[in-house]
Amino acid sequence: MKKIVKLEGLCCANCAAKIEDGVKKLAGVESASLSFMTQRLTLEVEEGKTDEIMDAAKKIANKIEPEAEFRILR
Repeated sequence: MKKIVKLEGLCCANCAAKIEDGVKKLAGVESASLSFMTQRLTLEVEEGKTDEIMDAAKKIANKIEPEAEFRILR
């Protein structure tokens, strides 16, 4: 299942890369890509694990970039 998340307020490409790496390591994530330019995180996740993965991804993003706003677009 594909999910797209908007991370408004990322301060640098290095933070975006750290968030992307952390999300890729989550169980149930098939692929993850975070673009600093568009501030969008695109995920392919296992069916039935979406809420669990979204919560974990939000925690990762908040640890690295606490001021970024995490909004699920679709």
